[in-house]
Amino acid sequence: MARTKIVATIGPGSAHPETIRRMLAAGMTVARINFSHGDHAWHTQTVNMLRDVAREEGKVLAILGDLQGPKLRLGHVKAGGMMLSPGDEVVLTPHPGQPAMIHLPHPDLIAAAVPGSRLVIGDGEVEFTVAEKRDDTLRCLVTVGGLLESRKGVNAPGVDLAISSITDKDRVDLELISELDFDYVALSFVRSGHDIQELRELMAHKPRQIPVIAKIEKSEAIHNLIAIRDAADGLMVARGDLGIEMPPQELPLLQKHIITVCNEAGKPVITATQMLQSMVDHPRPTRAEASDVANAILDGTDAVMLSGETATGNYPIESVLMMQQIAEITERAFPYDVWRDRRVKKMGHDSVTEAIGEASCTIAEDISAAAIVSTTQSGYTAQQIARYRPRIPILAVSPLPYTQRKLALVWGVETLLVSDFADTDTMIDETARVLRERGFEAGQRVVITAGIPFRQSGLTNLLRVYTI
Repeated sequence: MARTKIVATIGPGSAHPETIRRMLAAGMTVARINFSHGDHAWHTQTVNMLRDVAREEGKVLAILGDLQGPKLRLGHVKAGGMMLSPGDEVVLTPHPGQPAMIHLPHPDLIAAAVPGSRLVIGDGEVEFTVAEKRDDTLRCLVTVGGLLESRKGVNAPGVDLAISSITDKDRVDLELISELDFDYVALSFVRSGHDIQELRELMAHKPRQIPVIAKIEKSEAIHNLIAIRDAADGLMVARGDLGIEMPPQELPLLQKHIITVCNEAGKPVITATQMLQSMVDHPRPTRAEASDVANAILDGTDAVMLSGETATGNYPIESVLMMQQIAEITERAFPYDVWRDRRVKKMGHDSVTEAIGEASCTIAEDISAAAIVSTTQSGYTAQQIARYRPRIPILAVSPLPYTQRKLALVWGVETLLVSDFADTDTMIDETARVLRERGFEAGQRVVITAGIPFRQSGLTNLLRVYTI
């Protein structure tokens, strides 16, 4: 199996036990539930089905809940839509039912826009430029013509909206995400580290703090990228809205930059949106799409994501399998040695855990170890090892099922469940037992990292070469 993880969005095209079974076999490691669609009954049924099938198949599957966020949309447009041409004039109003005006039910956007502001509709099919602001209406000129339809998304690149990234709907959805014990929650339209802190405060009273993935899809997020990365547990390169907010010709280098800053911090990063878009309707991707996936992997992404391909597409299983096959072939040419040397020179070590992570990779290479084994409570050490992209397999050993699922998003890490242990001898015995069960042979050497005393998250201070 590939070491790059695969996130697949679950929707009407894939939410069936047999389809999920085959997607797991094809390489899916994370299932994404998009809260922009469906109701709580559907989400609950789907999550329970996903866990049942994963358990039956003996697979580790993380579940990511993707909050909708403050998605801006047009109101009702006349039946059949409006065909607009460049140079046409339109007036936007927050009040419905106004003759000769287009309903934009977002007074905050109208208040923040100024003459010269761009309003991009949908994926760029239609575009307006604000010519005049009068009271609570915007007079706009059409700069890109096309069919304007009801409920199309609206982006306002460069307009600073004084609204929270967390809506009332998100708060209700977050209750279900906590109740169902999701493994990750993704926050949409993040603009600053404060947005992440606001989400954490909402979860502060919950039984478990679910790791937060910040979706990078706003221009403000690019300016505040390091603060957002430091506040979150991982990032998503959400190329759909980001490609509207920013000039599309800048997107390739932005993607590389976002991946790099996550790699440097040892935090997982997902590359998302239209990776195999043509497979919504066709059994094979375009050559450009295959190259897109491969280049994201060579850049160091932890995971690649499928959206419509698996949610509503005709070929969900084939899409996962294609992603898996591209990753396997690409990883054969991954520059493991160059990558590790570059990371060592650039990053340095801010903690004992990070130093041990780097040392474990070096020693494992020098002695041709069969695996690097991280005994972990939180998964932190395994993430620090993974950021060096070692050629040697990484095995995380944990007594905690939610840590096992959490690491299903981290590049190259396979997690094995063990009984809890209270001392070093028991830890070594348990690790040796699960390694033998997995097929390791007597005489093989592994590099083991651990933290003493046990049960303390984020502490790694032991490195041992162990012969099975």
